[in-house]
Amino acid sequence: MRIFALVTDAFGGYGGIAQYNRDFLSALSMLPNVERIDILPRLAPNPVAQTSPKIHQWKSLRHRIAYSAFAIIGAMPRPEVIFCGHLYHGPLALLLARLSGARLISQLHGEEVWAPLSLMNRRSLERSDRVLCVSGDTQKRYISQGIDHDNSIVLPNSVGEDFIPGDRAAARSRFNLAGEKAILTVARLDAQGYKGHDRIIPLIPQLQAGGHDVVYLIAGEGDDKARLEKIVQDHNVASSVRFLGNVPRSDLPDLYRASDLFALPSTGEGFGIVFLEAMGCGTPAIGLDAGGAPDALQGLGVCVSEDEFSKALADALLAPRPDPVPLSKAVHARFGFAPFRERVGQMAYQLMRCDLKKTRECPD
Repeated sequence: MRIFALVTDAFGGYGGIAQYNRDFLSALSMLPNVERIDILPRLAPNPVAQTSPKIHQWKSLRHRIAYSAFAIIGAMPRPEVIFCGHLYHGPLALLLARLSGARLISQLHGEEVWAPLSLMNRRSLERSDRVLCVSGDTQKRYISQGIDHDNSIVLPNSVGEDFIPGDRAAARSRFNLAGEKAILTVARLDAQGYKGHDRIIPLIPQLQAGGHDVVYLIAGEGDDKARLEKIVQDHNVASSVRFLGNVPRSDLPDLYRASDLFALPSTGEGFGIVFLEAMGCGTPAIGLDAGGAPDALQGLGVCVSEDEFSKALADALLAPRPDPVPLSKAVHARFGFAPFRERVGQMAYQLMRCDLKKTRECPD
C-alpha cells in the first residue's frame, strides 16, 4: 500500500500538529502492508530526521500554486491512500483522491471545526473515508456541522517515549532554577490570546504575596510576545518571568522535569499534547475545562473552569510534588506510542477491509 500525505508540517516541524503527523505516519509505516509513504509539507524549518526507510518527505513548498502542482505529481503513481493532515488541504486532497481512486483520510485537530465550515471544506470532510479527531470535543464539533456520514473516529495524540522522569536536580540546574517554584507553559505565543499566558502573568504578584517564590517560564515564540511583555511590565514581574523562545524538542523533557507545575489555561486546545509531555515527565499539569483539554487531563491532571483557575493554580503550587513515576506510567499506558500504534493499525485495517466509499461503516 502506498500513501501520499499532504501536511502543513511533519518531520522537521515544530509543535503539536507536526508531532501528531510524525507519530501517525510513523505508526502507518510499521504496518506490514504499507510499502511507501510520501509526505509533501508546507513547512520544514528544522533538519529532517525520519523514522523509517518507508517514509520519504519531499522538500517543503510554501507557495500555494507550487504546492498544488507537486501534489498532483505526487499522486500520479496512484497511491491507495491520501492523508490530509489539515483541513487547509482538504479540497486539494479530495481532488487527488478522486484522480487516483484512493481512499481519503482527513485529520481534524480542533479549532478548524469550531466555526461553520466553508462549502469546499465541508465537502472534503463529507467525502472522506475516515475523519480522525484528536479528541471527543473535536468529534462533537465535527458532528455538529450536520454532516450526515458517520465517518469519524477519535484518535488522540501520543506522547513520545523520551518524556519520562529523569534527573530533576540536573534539569533544574540546567535551566538555572534554585529554590523557587517554577510554573511552565509550552505553547505558541498566539496573538488571538487563547493560550492563556495572560491569565497567569497577572496572578504572579498574588502568588508572591501568598508566600510563593515563583518564576514563570514561557517556552514558545509568536506574534503575541510584545503584548505579553507589556503585561509583564504592567504587573512589575519582569524578574519573575522568563521568555525562553522555541525550546528544541530534545531539551523539552528536561524543561518539564525542572518545573514544579505545567499550566496551560487555554480556551482553544483541540487536545493539548503538551499536557501529556509534562505529565509523562512526572510534572503535574493544570488546564481549563474547555475544548479538548479534558481528554488529556481527565484522571491525570487538574481541569477547572476559568473562574476556578487562580485558586486551583495556587493550590497546585502548595501541594507536595507527587511521585513522578506512577503519573508517568499512567500517561504512557493511556497515550503512549504503543497504544497509539495499535489504534492506527485498527483504523487502517478497518479502512482497507471495508468498502467505506459505499457503506461508510466498519465492523468492530
